[in-house]
Order: sequence, then structure tokens, then C-alpha cells
Amino acid sequence: MFPLLKENIRIAFFSIKSQLLRTILTVMIIAIGITALVGILSAVSALENTITSDFASMGANTFNLQRYDSQIRVNGGGGNGREKVNPILGYREVKEFKEKYEYPYTRTSISFTGTSSAEVKYENEKTDPEVRVLGINENFASNSGLNVDNGRDFTIFDIENNNRVAILGSDFVEGLFKGQDPLNKIISIRGVKFRVVGVLESKGSTFGNNQDLRVLIPIQVARSIYTDPNINYNISVKVENKEFLEAAQDEAILTFRNIRGLNPVEENNFGMSRSDDLINRIFSITRYLNLAAWVISIITIFGSSIALMNIMLVSVSERTREIGVRKALGAKKNTIATQFFIETLIIGQLGGFFGIILGILIGFAVSSAAGFDFTTPWMAIIWATAITILVAVLAGSYPAAKAAKQDPIESLRYE
Repeated sequence: MFPLLKENIRIAFFSIKSQLLRTILTVMIIAIGITALVGILSAVSALENTITSDFASMGANTFNLQRYDSQIRVNGGGGNGREKVNPILGYREVKEFKEKYEYPYTRTSISFTGTSSAEVKYENEKTDPEVRVLGINENFASNSGLNVDNGRDFTIFDIENNNRVAILGSDFVEGLFKGQDPLNKIISIRGVKFRVVGVLESKGSTFGNNQDLRVLIPIQVARSIYTDPNINYNISVKVENKEFLEAAQDEAILTFRNIRGLNPVEENNFGMSRSDDLINRIFSITRYLNLAAWVISIITIFGSSIALMNIMLVSVSERTREIGVRKALGAKKNTIATQFFIETLIIGQLGGFFGIILGILIGFAVSSAAGFDFTTPWMAIIWATAITILVAVLAGSYPAAKAAKQDPIESLRYE
């Protein structure tokens, strides 16, 4: 059996080489469909990896109390905006929430963004006015998934004693300090001096927002520098055990409703979001990209399967006399069918192989250009391999059956 299979494979390769141009064109058609599938799925997978890693900085098992359910507020008017305008989360409210919210195994952080256009000075050096300054309490870093790479985090004593200390993003090390160790150096923000006690791990950019160009300072010190009366504060609660997350959210909603004096029939005039809500919303969008990839590739692969079947039918017609000779020499129907089926399978797999390589290269190029975290799309490769085998089976079955049914006497007469 194996010598016969080996001979069929040898004949299949010989036939492919004898019709090289036609085979290359067919392989290219198959490869285009597989490239579309693997390339788009690779790029979408890289996008999802980037989103997952970027928004992991929000912290695991956390939820936020905020002004609206969505961080993006649409202005009222017409049918496209909110009719109800929620009040901001004021400092008195967030402070009272932190004091009253005592759900077990939770930690509460409060914070606000003082400015997104600060200028930070160190000796004779200064940054461009594009630094974000955040006022935070002692739980902000752990609740936000931030790690201190060098130095230490704020302690409760730093917050309660209003110590003028600061934690910097990683970009300051090279930008402001020219590679020097920034610990215990004195920086200046709006004329107020701070001692650097820590440097955060690099987080990169999230949709163009540089996470490594920010300064964290104690919340009360920040309030003394940034005195806008309409500052909106943020509340983040981290739950140690995910099983308690839903109950902790319910307790937080009840606590904040009581702080705002809402009666039982009134709706919440604040919003809540979990750390994975935004990721889930974005993933729901990427599902449409995956669907588009499948639609495009299926249409192309359908065309390539027709082309592959066509080339095999032409091959059967051109080799009618060869089939007659082989049958006259004793070749069985299964042997003839296997020969043409193997030929179809080889062409299909060649198309699949080149399509997978091109798709990965395109996905890698798109990911590199967009700054996504590329990983090898194993699932897309498995699907592509399975599809090429299916295409070969479907496209090769009929030509192989037709070749096997050829009458040897009529085949020998064929010119």
C-alpha cells in the first residue's frame, strides 16, 4: 500500500510541475483567501491583546463610582444626548463614602486629575506642559494595577500628614533626569516642591494617551494646588475576592445613594463601571471585525475552490489517455482517484501554507505600525489549515471520481 501511495505522490508532483504556471495561479488564488483570513484575525487578535494589557492597568476585581455609567458623556440636545445631567462627585461625597463604606475585604481609593498640562521642573531642566498631575490616596496604585518599579508607594502617613512627596511615571527618568536615579530628587510643580519617592513601571500609551508621563501626589496637597470648585473626583473599590464583587457593588450603590439623600423611588444620579466593562464593549466591536474577516475569506476561498476544481477537471481531460494507459496496465479505480485527490490536496496545502505565511506577515506589519502586541495567531492557523483541507476535499472529490470512472478503451482512443 505504501509503495503505491508513494508512487501516486510522485506522479502528483510531476503533474504539478508539468503545469507549473496554472498551478501557481491556483495556489495564489487559494493563498489570497487564507491571507485575508489569517491577516485580519492576526491583526484583531493583536488589537485584543493590546486592549487587554492596556486596560489591565485599571486593576482586577475593581469597580468605579463615577458621574455617568460611561466615561464619555454626550451633551444633551435632540435625540443624541442625555436628558439628565448628573452632578459631579464632589470631595465631601467621596470622603464621606470612604469613611462609611466598610464592606469586608475591600479597599477604596479616591483621586482626581488636577491638570493634564502641567510643567514639571528639576533644577535647570523642565518638561513640556503635557504632564498629568493626579491627586490620590494610599490605595490608588494598587486599585489601578500600578506597580512601583523603583522606590516606594505612598503610605497612609504620607496622605494624612499631607507630605509633599511624588511618584513619577517612567518617562521622567530619561526625559527630566537624563538617566539619573530620580529618588529623593526635588521637583517643582506650580512652584510647589516635592520629593520623589517612587517611579512607576512603564505602561506605554493607551490610544495615544501616554500613561508614563504623569505625577502622583497626595490628594490634599493636590487640592491645595488645584482649587477649581467643579473638580470631579473618582472612587475606585477593589474587592479581594471576586465572589464578593456583586455584593460589594450593591453595598457601594446603597451607601452612595444614602450620601446623596436619594429616596427609594429616585433613580441613581451617578454611574458605576467595572474594570472589565470597557474591555467587553470593545471586544463586542472586534467580533464584527472577526465576522468581516470570515465573510471576506469565505467568499475568496469559495472562488479558489471553484478554480481548484476547474484546474483538476481540465487536468483530467488533458490526461485522459494517461488514465487509459494506467487502467490498461491494471490500475484500479481507487488508485486513479487517489492520484488526482493527492494532487488536489497538495495544491490546496501549498496555497494554505503561503496564505498563512503572508497572513502572519501582514498581521505583524499592521500590529507593528499600530503599536499592537502581536502574538502568533495559532487559532487562525488551525482554522486556515482545516479550511484548505476542506477545500481540497470538496474541490478534488468530483474530478477524482470522474477520472476513476473513465473507460480505459475510450481513454486509449482519446487524442
